[in-house]
Amino acid sequence: MRVVSLLPSATEIILALTGPDAVRGEGPVRLVGRSHECDWPPDVGLNRIPALTAARTHFTTSAAVDQAVRTALAAGESLYTLDTALLASVRPDVIITQDLCEVCSIDLETVRQAAASISPVPKVVSLNPQTFDDVLDDIMSVGEAVGMSKRSIEVVAGLRERASRAQEYVNPYTEPPSVAFLEWTDPLFVGGHWTPQLIERAGGAHPLNPSRPADGSGAAAGMIGQTMRRAGKSIRVSPEQLTESRPEWLLVCPCGLTLDQAWRETELLSRHTWWGDLPAVRRGQVAVVDGSQMFNRPGPRLVDGLEFLAGLIGERPGLIPANFPWRPWRAV
Repeated sequence: MRVVSLLPSATEIILALTGPDAVRGEGPVRLVGRSHECDWPPDVGLNRIPALTAARTHFTTSAAVDQAVRTALAAGESLYTLDTALLASVRPDVIITQDLCEVCSIDLETVRQAAASISPVPKVVSLNPQTFDDVLDDIMSVGEAVGMSKRSIEVVAGLRERASRAQEYVNPYTEPPSVAFLEWTDPLFVGGHWTPQLIERAGGAHPLNPSRPADGSGAAAGMIGQTMRRAGKSIRVSPEQLTESRPEWLLVCPCGLTLDQAWRETELLSRHTWWGDLPAVRRGQVAVVDGSQMFNRPGPRLVDGLEFLAGLIGERPGLIPANFPWRPWRAV
């Protein structure tokens, strides 16, 4: 089966199911096309697979990117291009894309139009996870689409086991510390969808954008009830709102940026007068993270993110995965 993944998270799912065989063309599933952002795992030769998308904007500053995105969306323009000729040439049986965020990757309608022009028409699988549990369900959906349902069950079972193990270290009888998760820095955006869930399951609270019980689910308390809680999209907040939330932990995880870029954005934040008013800053509890790799992609590594959060918030560094891309903030 010839598969095109236009999502970094979907590529990671494919490789979690197949290992490097999908890239080497040695198994029943062959990855024949990817997005320009598909870069994990780094040691399986993804650079040999043609990139079918490209970004129209490039990072300069957070404020400049935010304005460019708003301008493009207001004009009805996509933020990405799709090489339709190259897509047709790789003859995919399945194309995996998304309909969750028009800022994150190529839009679904463009993919559908391109797929319709290919003969035979490939199956288009669109992922739209809203919650952490939706992400695990998507692994099952991808497994079914590529004929690896049994393997997907094994992968999801392993991820659920790791997540449960991390949550065993959370003390349910203590007041959860307030956490602010910055998904963008200028303007300030706090995380949504699965991110508040991960923070709460790791023992923290995310008051600026908390999860809430789904309709008809009661209080949705406890380990089982967690699956019935949802958070909205990431939201913009003012510096005043951030300060008033009195975060005991501050996580700077800008969407789409590397760890070095996130560090530079944190340096810019630290120049604001309100920065020193944050309890997290005064306590030295600020973490800078490669959010692009660990939290923005709704794929298997969200469990690494949960383990990181449980280890950080619970002061159990042994829970943090080895080589997790983060740095504690220390002002120079």
